[in-house]
Amino acid sequence: MADVEVQLTSNSASAQHEVLQEEDMTKEESLCTASPQNAGQGEESLSLLADVALAPPCGGHVTCSSDCEACSCLELRHMEESLQSLQLQLQFLMSKADDLHDCLVNEQDHLESEALAAAVPSFLYTCQPFFNHLEAATRNFISQYTPLPLDIYMRLLDLSQQLCDRLEQLVLTYASYSLLCLDETEPNNLSHFCIGQTQLGRLRLTVFLYCKPTPYLARVDTGLHKRMRWNVERVRDDEQQQQQQTDEEQGRGSGEGEADTEYYFLCCEDILNTDAEAVEDSQGVSDCDMMRMWSIGQWVQVNPDPSTEDIDDWITCEVPQATYHRLLFLGSNEPSACSATDYLLQQLLSHCTTD
Repeated sequence: MADVEVQLTSNSASAQHEVLQEEDMTKEESLCTASPQNAGQGEESLSLLADVALAPPCGGHVTCSSDCEACSCLELRHMEESLQSLQLQLQFLMSKADDLHDCLVNEQDHLESEALAAAVPSFLYTCQPFFNHLEAATRNFISQYTPLPLDIYMRLLDLSQQLCDRLEQLVLTYASYSLLCLDETEPNNLSHFCIGQTQLGRLRLTVFLYCKPTPYLARVDTGLHKRMRWNVERVRDDEQQQQQQTDEEQGRGSGEGEADTEYYFLCCEDILNTDAEAVEDSQGVSDCDMMRMWSIGQWVQVNPDPSTEDIDDWITCEVPQATYHRLLFLGSNEPSACSATDYLLQQLLSHCTTD
């Protein structure tokens, strides 16, 4: 567990000077692909559910209607069994979160509280394999492949959302005791955590949840606050990877810096509600006149210029700047983390289809 804490601290500390303010998103994403030694309990049932969800119906062929019906019943029975195991695993993770919460609230010694705070990032890390398998099983539902039954899909999303909410509350509680920092401008902050990774075709999606609305740009007030982030990597096929390797060997490429990764956000902003009938304050605007609106947009970097080849531009830029390109307007109600991911995937997959 100590190794896990060191890795998380290292990643967090080094994440202060990259494309998204103080975050090194590429290193964060790697956290979601690994799993600690103690997080392997229940992996078999998680993998089973993901495999069943991603498998073609009836093993990829249909001999007769009775065979198809028997195969469907078998798959559903496996799903139900896996769901029961997932629910037990969720209860285990939730109980661990409760233990960390209760120990903090009941602990009178500040030094002991600091030791507990150091365990929170490690606990978030151990939850990632659980999130990853849920993502692999559920996101197939909106893709072009074999969908999950709707009731199974909704139950899986509910498991993920329950854990998201509980971890968020845990981090906020520790932050309220000044034991964790949510400010992105500070080193070793814990403003957000990973809630899963999945791959659909050539799209590899890594999802992060901010514990509270966080300024879109760390040192510039844009009026936008981010609530979620998606790292979307467009995986190259074998031919593209071979060409990239050839270019690097001949000095024409810059290696990992040229990875086809895009960054999307769920953001909110307070806008003037022209329909509001509120009494104006001394400045002419009442709080009742403001309405919080939600949208999904893409990070579009403007400084330093992403196409520049001058390394000095990157070295001298303390905090990169970017605009927010809105893709979807979601209205005044904050979507759940699961539904927001569905909205983005629908948008991305529709573009892949048209392309």
